[in-house]
Amino acid sequence: MALIVQKFGGSSVSDAESIKRVAKRIVETRRAGNEVVVAVSAMGDTTDELLDLAAACTPIPAPRELDMLLTAGERISMALLAMTIKGMGVEALSFTGSQAGMITTAEHGSAKIVDVTPGRVREALDEGAVAIVAGFQGFSRDSRDITTLGRGGSDTTAVALAAALGADVCEIYTDVDGVFTTDPRIVPRARKIDAITAEEMLELAASGAKVLHLRAVEYARRHGVALHVRSSFSNETGTIVYDPAKGHPKGAQVEEPIITGIAAEKNEAKVTVGGVPDVPGKAAQIFEIVAKTNANIDIIVQNVSAADTNRTDISFTVPLEEGRRAVEALEAERESVGFLSLQYDDQIAKVAVVGAGMRTSSGVSAQLFRALYDAGINIEMISTSEIRISVVTRADLMEQTVRVLHTAFGLDSDTEATVYAGTGR
Repeated sequence: MALIVQKFGGSSVSDAESIKRVAKRIVETRRAGNEVVVAVSAMGDTTDELLDLAAACTPIPAPRELDMLLTAGERISMALLAMTIKGMGVEALSFTGSQAGMITTAEHGSAKIVDVTPGRVREALDEGAVAIVAGFQGFSRDSRDITTLGRGGSDTTAVALAAALGADVCEIYTDVDGVFTTDPRIVPRARKIDAITAEEMLELAASGAKVLHLRAVEYARRHGVALHVRSSFSNETGTIVYDPAKGHPKGAQVEEPIITGIAAEKNEAKVTVGGVPDVPGKAAQIFEIVAKTNANIDIIVQNVSAADTNRTDISFTVPLEEGRRAVEALEAERESVGFLSLQYDDQIAKVAVVGAGMRTSSGVSAQLFRALYDAGINIEMISTSEIRISVVTRADLMEQTVRVLHTAFGLDSDTEATVYAGTGR
């Protein structure tokens, strides 16, 4: 008997018929002799609708009450799914995040998991029931309040449960057949990846790939949880996210391709601090100010100091929703830092090429830059790691950039990918 954790996203449980389809898959897994735990998201666009409702009532909803409101979406899903499974003749029990033992920090809207004590979930499994857990939510012992984990938090809920219960695998069900070489909505001939290293998946998720949430991939790698990304709309095998130290899931393989996939993200902004005195400590001062806003900085570029003024420009990218906050904080400290200008650009996009094969292959950068040059696409910023090259370009060129690079690195498939719903989650 295997212990399997399954996660179903909002597009997989968007209506009654979808819930019945998901319930049928869960029942089949249980009747095959497995113990089954399910983490479920809110139905369809429920979370967005609740956010809109809150905004219609008050311009600045209280964070504590907003979390109370948003967790209702997952509670609806878990109860309906449990009812449906029971109607199919299999025992099922639903649990909120707090009932399932998801202990978090006290930050509303972006809490972190600090402990998982799934006693009630384990009891339900011992009694032969399927355990349905509301994703995205937990409980803070410090504040004694309900919390939410942030967007994509249901992935993290599933992985955390899998780690705490010692599950054999954590299956992440979405609306595509697995992890693709890029978003099949942008490149219809994107190719499904049969197996990908946790390191490569982490880089893709951090660079904008929506099929897996970044925090979930980090948690899985840290706790040794095996991930299997599948579609809830088909019986395709999907994509295995594996630890290369444990070997390829299909055994000995020929040499891996240089480039595994391409990710893209529009939800970023670029901040340029102009005319910064080129003396020790100024960069530290700037980024200490930004750090106090809790903005998550990604790419940083500093120009060479101008000889006649001894001043330089520093540019960096941050998530779009954090950009204005960072600019306001810097503007308030303009005099103390001594910079001359501040520019904010929210019409940018980041495109990242990822592949573990970069470590042992030369010429990847040259191939990338030549492909973009031939397509007339200008690069504004560049960032690299051992297995990733990221470039920043204009937002309206993002999809063209992805298509150009996907073709340049030979990732196009002979057939078109199937997208069963509309979000990739």
